[in-house]
Amino acid sequence: MKNNVLVLGDGLLGRELINQTNWDYVSRSKNGFDIDHLDKFILSNYNIVINCIAHTDTYSEDKEDHWNVNYKFVDRLINYCNDNKIKLIHISTDYVYSNSIPSATEEDVPVHHNSWYGYTKLLSDGLIQLRSENYLLIRCSHKPKPFEYNNAWIDYVGNFDYVDTIAGLIVKCVDKNLSGLYNVGTEVKSMFDLATETNVVVKSFTPPHVPKNLSMDINKLKSSLG
Repeated sequence: MKNNVLVLGDGLLGRELINQTNWDYVSRSKNGFDIDHLDKFILSNYNIVINCIAHTDTYSEDKEDHWNVNYKFVDRLINYCNDNKIKLIHISTDYVYSNSIPSATEEDVPVHHNSWYGYTKLLSDGLIQLRSENYLLIRCSHKPKPFEYNNAWIDYVGNFDYVDTIAGLIVKCVDKNLSGLYNVGTEVKSMFDLATETNVVVKSFTPPHVPKNLSMDINKLKSSLG
């Protein structure tokens, strides 16, 4: 059966997925998408929904926004997809590993970073694994291309890459009909090394409040995608 895919959200990753495919999408800017009224926007003729909606401010202390978007919305989305026999593809984050397990595999038990972002994303990951009847849970990190900031963290390493690369890997996961939990990314690098690929004037920077090592083991992804 041909997949009929709906992308939720048109942020950085959502836009790139849409650009690389002919998938349909809903968003607040396009049609007033409301996370509290899923039945008005997600039709049962879709067999896959990709959730790119998240409150991603890793430094924000706005507990209510993190909780409502990253957890309560995902809870409702799981119920809706289960009721309508829709596969849920949920975009999570490497932030759930948070320095605790360098080169973390999918079988490792993550420990969230000391932030509401990491905490609520980790909780929603667990909710999906416990209650979703058909899911693909993707832990990844994507950056704008070209790198648009003046500074890049020199001692912050991970499997992050530019958004076009990460989106391309997600499209391959959908085409392969993968299910379960996958770490999605490319080879480990520093943020500074990634930044200098597209921004030769970027300066190195060492912030005190971010994880230093968010590297993941991506061998499961490599094996599944060939």
